[in-house]
Amino acid sequence: MTGMAQPASPLSVGSLTQLTLSLIAIVALILAISWALKRLRLARPRASGEIAVVDELSVGPRERIVLIRIGDAQVLIGVGASGVVPLTPLPAPIVLKGGGTPAPAFAERLRDLMKRPDAPT
Repeated sequence: MTGMAQPASPLSVGSLTQLTLSLIAIVALILAISWALKRLRLARPRASGEIAVVDELSVGPRERIVLIRIGDAQVLIGVGASGVVPLTPLPAPIVLKGGGTPAPAFAERLRDLMKRPDAPT
């Protein structure tokens, strides 16, 4: 009986350390993915009802102009670090070239990003 080794306890310091580091890595990965989606604007809110974001244009690192549809009317607003500023209601709705199609799916956006010449390989 002296030659038999004792099995390692599942609650040993090494296994608890490994479990903790694994959980920290998973949480960090989730946070990194959510940051990347927000930064690349891949996770765009979908139109749900009478209010929808029709189009947006970045005019600075943290500033953009957003065209919003409210019912049958459209309004331009400015969004920046200082908050939201109403710019002007439009007398006639703007019709976009794409016909106001919904934002492309994640796979399509990823494929487009991968085709760009400045995309990392």
